[in-house]
Amino acid sequence: MHETAVAQSIFDTIIEQSAKLKGAKPLRAVISCGQFNTLNDEVMTFAFEAAAEGTICQGMRLEIKHIPLSAECQMCQKQFTFDIHSPVCPACQSEQIHFQPDAPLLLEEIEFEDIKDQGLS
Repeated sequence: MHETAVAQSIFDTIIEQSAKLKGAKPLRAVISCGQFNTLNDEVMTFAFEAAAEGTICQGMRLEIKHIPLSAECQMCQKQFTFDIHSPVCPACQSEQIHFQPDAPLLLEEIEFEDIKDQGLS
C-alpha cells in the first residue's frame, strides 16, 4: 500500500522537526500530490492516524491537496487542465496531447503549536 509508506515517511519527518523545536506539538500538515503521484485521501488519513497513535502527532490534521495535471495539445497548442473523463483537447478535440510535468508528492507545510504557549521559549 503506497499510502502506508508515504504516511510513515511524513510522520518521521514531522517527529524530526518537532524534536528540532524542543518537542513542539504538531497541529496540522499539508501534503500535495499530482495526478500520477496521487494519494487516496481516506487510506492516507487512516495510515497517518495509525502511525501517529500514542505519539505527539496524535490528533493532528492532515490536509491533502491534489494538483491538476496540465497538458498541451500538439495540434492547436492549447494549454489546458487535463480531465481523465474527457481525454481530448477542449479546443479542437484532438487526442494528440503532451503532458506537462506532474506535480511531485510533497510535504508542503507543518504547523506547530506556538512554542511560547508551552513555556519552551
